[in-house]
Amino acid sequence: MLGDSARGSQPDLFGKLSEEERARVIARGRRRRFLRGEAVFHQGNQHDGIFLIEEGLVRVFYTAASGREITLAYWMPGNFVGGPEIFGAGIHVWSGTAVRDTMGVMLAGAELRALVERIPALAMGIIEGLIFKGSCYSLLAQMLGTLSVGERLVLVLRRLTQMYGVATGEGTMIATPFTHDDLAHMVGATRQWVSMTFRRLAEQGVLRVRRGQILILKPAWLESREGLE
Repeated sequence: MLGDSARGSQPDLFGKLSEEERARVIARGRRRRFLRGEAVFHQGNQHDGIFLIEEGLVRVFYTAASGREITLAYWMPGNFVGGPEIFGAGIHVWSGTAVRDTMGVMLAGAELRALVERIPALAMGIIEGLIFKGSCYSLLAQMLGTLSVGERLVLVLRRLTQMYGVATGEGTMIATPFTHDDLAHMVGATRQWVSMTFRRLAEQGVLRVRRGQILILKPAWLESREGLE
């Protein structure tokens, strides 16, 4: 299970609940385990509530008609996936897949509605989670419509550091497995452009990719830049 230091700035819904409140939530739901690579929910399927993550990691992504995928976020323990229709109406507008073996609680929309009416801390946790998700997806939409590719990559790296950053002796590790393909789709560039830019940044001592994770060696350099050539 990821520790608190690996949560980044993502809100922790479970952290807001007392032991008694958490037991009530779990009792109204259904425990599920998803193996690595297994779908938690599918884009286009009927909504039936949310999935509260206790252990593991879930990747949420959108698939275009062309088959192209864009990663929207990785969600850690303490968060939930399955929005925005948290009470079970409509269809899923994106998909979720377990990146590693993942355990959590499925809450049907009707059960969730009953719980938030009775547990204020749960209601606040859901609201904060939706605010956080909304700000992430809004930033992605604004970025694609207003910034150059170089500006987008700097903003994405800065935001990923804020969301998923874990301090190490060398710098800040982005503790989620965003690939060069993921980043290319997020900034509207090619994988080759992202790889070439990362090599240049590595030569400048700004970052290093290690075991599929991005280590930011100079966070201050990243904060001072508006874009890349």
